Amino acid sequence: MNARILRIAAVFGLVGAVALPGIVYAHGDVVPQAVDTTGLEKLGDKWRDSNPYRSNQRAIEIGSSAFNQNCARCHGLGAVSGGIAPDLRYLEKGDAGDEWFKERVINGSIRNGVTYMPAFGEALGQEALWSIRSWLETVHEE
Repeated sequence: MNARILRIAAVFGLVGAVALPGIVYAHGDVVPQAVDTTGLEKLGDKWRDSNPYRSNQRAIEIGSSAFNQNCARCHGLGAVSGGIAPDLRYLEKGDAGDEWFKERVINGSIRNGVTYMPAFGEALGQEALWSIRSWLETVHEE
C-alpha cells in the first residue's frame, strides 16, 4: 500500500513540476500589452484631468480587456487584489479618484528605489488608461 501511495505522489509531483511553469507564465510577461481603442474619441497628447469616457460603454468594454491584459497580474482579476497591490474596487469614484489614478498610471510608484508599479502613461496612452478607469468604476465597492 505504501509503495502505491509513493508512486501516485511521484506522478502528481512530476505532473506538478511540468505544469507549474506554464501556470506561472500564464499571466504573461511584464511588458505592457497594446490596447485597441478603436471606437473611442482620440484625446491628444495633453492628459485630461478627469475621465472623459466615464459611463461610455465602448470604453468600459475596452477597459475590461485592457485591465486583464495589463493590471490583473498585480491588482487581481476583477480588480480583487490578493494583497500584492491595492484593491482598485475601493478607488474613489469620480474626479477625486481620477486625480489619484492619473498620477499613478502616468508616474508609477517607486519607494526607496523599488518600483512597486511601472509608469504606464507613455506605454498605453490616455485612451487605454481612461478606459481602464471607466471599467474600474463599474466594479466599484464602498
